[in-house]
Amino acid sequence: MEWRSLPPLSALRAFAAFAEGGSVVAAGVRLGVSHAAISQQLRALEAYLGLALFDRSARAMVLTPEGQRLADAVIAGFEGMARVIGQLTATEEERPLRITTTASFAAGWLMPRLGDFRQKHPGISLTIDPSPEVLALTPGGIDVALRYGRGDWPGVETQMVVPSRVVVVAAPKLVGTGPIQSVAELADYPWLQEIGTNEATRYLEQNGVTKGIRKGLISLPGNLMIDAARDGQGVATLARAFIEADIAAGRLRVLFADDGRAGYFLVTPEGVLRPAAKAFAQWVMRQAAADLGAGY
Repeated sequence: MEWRSLPPLSALRAFAAFAEGGSVVAAGVRLGVSHAAISQQLRALEAYLGLALFDRSARAMVLTPEGQRLADAVIAGFEGMARVIGQLTATEEERPLRITTTASFAAGWLMPRLGDFRQKHPGISLTIDPSPEVLALTPGGIDVALRYGRGDWPGVETQMVVPSRVVVVAAPKLVGTGPIQSVAELADYPWLQEIGTNEATRYLEQNGVTKGIRKGLISLPGNLMIDAARDGQGVATLARAFIEADIAAGRLRVLFADDGRAGYFLVTPEGVLRPAAKAFAQWVMRQAAADLGAGY
C-alpha cells in the first residue's frame, strides 16, 4: 500500500489515541473531542481497512491482534514525525535571523536603533547583509528585507517604514550655489554610486542625458556615500530621510528630486513568519510609528 492510499489522518489519530488511552473516553480527552466522535472515527477506520481492529465481546473494547499490530506501527509513525518536526523547528529557531538591506539604510536607520531590539530580544541572533542586490526571501535563507521602492513587489507583503523621496544632491563646494537648470549639466561633474548598482547612470539616462558622466564615477559602499558627498567628491542620489540634517545645515544641496511616492519598506514573505522574524517585523513597525509621532 502506498502512503497516498493510507486511511484519513483523523482516523489514525483517533486510533492511536485509543491505543494509548485504552478507551474511547480517554482518547476523546487526549484529542479534545467527544467520545462519540472517537467511536465514529474508529468505525470508519475498520470499514476503510475491512478489518476488525477491536474486540467488542467483552465489557471493555480492546484491540484485536491485528489492531495491536497496527497500533504499534501508527504510534511509532506519529512519534517519528513528532521527533523530526521537533528537530526541524528547533534548528529553524536556532538559525540567526537574516536581514537584507542596503548599506545606506543599515547605517542611516537600522544600526542606530538596533540596540533597542537587542535589549528587548537578547535571545535572537541576527545576520545583516548590507547588499545592494535585491535578494529573494526563501525558507532557510533571507527572512526579512528593508528595501527602497514603492512597495509593489509581487509575492511578498510590504509595510512602509520610512517615507522618503530620492534626491540628487551635491556639496556646494562641488557645484557652487548658483542655479542648475537641467540634469544634463550634472554630467560635467563626478558622480558617486553604490557598488553593485547603476543608480547614477540610470538616473542620467532616464533624464535624457545620453553622453554619460564625463568626469568619472566613484563606486563605493552605500554607507560611505554620504560622507563622500559631503566632502564634495561627487554628485549622489540618496534617500532624503538620511540627509535632512545635511540639507538644513547647507552641507548638501538638493539639485533634483523624484516625483513619485516611495520610501523604505519592510518586506516579508507571504504567510506565517517564524517567531524571530515576527518579533523583528513588529519591532521595525513600532520604530516607524515612533518616528512618525516624533515628526521624522
